[in-house]
Amino acid sequence: MKKLLIVYYSWSNGNPERIAKQLQSAAGGDLLRIDTAEPYAGSYDDVVRQGQEEVECGYEPALKPLHANVRDYDVIAVGTPTWWYTMAPAVKTFLHGQDFAGKTVMPFMTNGGWPGHVIKDMKKACGGAAIACEMQVQFDSNGGDRLETPQAEIAAWAQNVRKLL
Repeated sequence: MKKLLIVYYSWSNGNPERIAKQLQSAAGGDLLRIDTAEPYAGSYDDVVRQGQEEVECGYEPALKPLHANVRDYDVIAVGTPTWWYTMAPAVKTFLHGQDFAGKTVMPFMTNGGWPGHVIKDMKKACGGAAIACEMQVQFDSNGGDRLETPQAEIAAWAQNVRKLL
């Protein structure tokens, strides 16, 4: 049986965390949250502005130390919210800091109706990895936590992940 690591970054509503925990419940594996070394501060609008600036300039924030080593896993599911049509900068930092040679990476993302090019960007950042079971999960367009993607689709995706292990 292959060893699964589920890595995610969540900021405001915890939507990627919610999907990561659903995946863990269905497929097992270890769960790892990515956190920036310096937390985002201010109002929601302040963080949205900062996030836009970071995405536009390609910024990769420092991360808190991770309590798992990607080298110890065969399959890595990586989840991110959509920030200005791509992955959150913290996820970009994580992906660029790993050696995915010989690994299978399963990118998943949450969005509010504008998926952008998140999955494409994540796949590009995972050089050397086989990509499988990518997933886009939509929540309401007001930045909330109301799920729009049918729960059955998420459950089917999680079962497909489980079959790969």
